[in-house]
Amino acid sequence: MRLKSFRPERIITMLVDGKNYQSIWLDKIDRGKVMVIDQKRLPFFFEIKELCSVEDIYSAIKDMTLRGAPLIGAAGAYGIYLATLEMNSLTNIPDHLANASRYITSCRPTAVNLSWAVKYVMDKLKGNFASPSLSEIALDAANEVCETEKENCRRIGNYGINLIEDISKDKKGEPVNILTHCNAGWLACIDYGTALSPVYFAHDKGIPVHVWIDETRPLNQGARLTTWELGNHGVPYTLITDNTGGFLMQKGKVDIVLVGSDRTTRKGDSANKIGTYLKALAALDNKIPFYVALPSTSIDFSLSDGIREIPVEERAPDEVTSVNGLVNGEIGAVRICPEGADAANWGFDITPARLITGLITEKGICRAEEKDIRNMFSNKFK
Repeated sequence: MRLKSFRPERIITMLVDGKNYQSIWLDKIDRGKVMVIDQKRLPFFFEIKELCSVEDIYSAIKDMTLRGAPLIGAAGAYGIYLATLEMNSLTNIPDHLANASRYITSCRPTAVNLSWAVKYVMDKLKGNFASPSLSEIALDAANEVCETEKENCRRIGNYGINLIEDISKDKKGEPVNILTHCNAGWLACIDYGTALSPVYFAHDKGIPVHVWIDETRPLNQGARLTTWELGNHGVPYTLITDNTGGFLMQKGKVDIVLVGSDRTTRKGDSANKIGTYLKALAALDNKIPFYVALPSTSIDFSLSDGIREIPVEERAPDEVTSVNGLVNGEIGAVRICPEGADAANWGFDITPARLITGLITEKGICRAEEKDIRNMFSNKFK
C-alpha cells in the first residue's frame, strides 16, 4: 500500500530566528545531501549538518546528532536513497542495498520506526533493481516516509488537544500543567512532535498551558532540546530535575503527563526514554492521567510482552559519568564522579500498559489494550 503525501490543514511554523525549519530535509541544490539540525550542538549552537553517505546516516543516528523515533526512521529511509547513489556499474545491487539496510537498522535497536522506514523503502525497490530510475524510486519512498510521519504527528496534535482543552475547561481557564519526559517535539519528529504536538496546538489556540520539563539524564534531552523548542515557540515552561515529578504530582501541580514512545507493543506496553516508567507509577498513585503519544509506525504489532520482548539499548557509560555543557564558550564534558567509577547506561525503560491511561495516535485516542489497538489498527494485525 502506497503511503500518501499529505497537505496539512493547519500548519505550525517551527521557527528558528524567524525561519521555518523541519529537522530533516534534502538539499534543494545538491540532492546527494541530506540536511539535519545537529541536536548535539543545541541549545548553545544552531548548526546544520550534511549527511552524504550511508556511513554519515549511521553515525548521525548512532551518536545522536539526530534522535527521536520518527526522525531516525526518516533518516534511515534517506540512508537507503543515499545507498543507491553510492553504486556503480560493478555493484551487486541486491547485496549492496541489503547490506546498507542491515547496517542502518543496527545502529539503534529500540525504536521500531527505523526498521519500518528502511523496510518501506526496500520494498519499493524490489523488482526495480535494474531500473535506471532506482534512485528516484528510493527518493520518492523516503519522501513519502517523511511526509507521512509529519502528517501522523499533525493528527496526534489534533486529537491530543482535546484532552488539554477539557482540562482547561475544568480549571476554568487556569493554565493546564503538563509534565513531559525527554524530547518528543518537532526536533524528534521532523515536524509537530508527538507528546508536544498537542501542546503546540493548544498554545496556538490560546489555551493557557505550562510545561514541566524533566531534564532527562543522562543526555539531558529535556534540558537541552525541549526547553529550546518550547522557548522558541513561546510556550511557558519550567525545567525540573528528573526526580521532581512525583513531588509535583503530590502537590497537585501536574494535570496530565504526556510522553512519546520508541516502541509500543500490540498490547500497549511502551518503551520510552529511561525514567518514563517511574513517572507512570507516580501518576497512577496520584490519579493523574498518563498518555503516550505515538504514530502507528512506533507500534510493533509483532510483539505482545514489552518487558520481555522489546530490545533495550545499552549505551556508553561515559554518558553517565560525564555531563556535557558550555565550557569557556565551547561544548565540553565535565566529569561528575571519580575516575574509574563503574556506570551502567540503559537508554529506555518499559511502561506496562496497565499504567497508561491511553494512547494518542494519528487515528484517535484509545486505551492501551490489545482489543482497542486492534480495533483502531485492524489492518496492521495479521
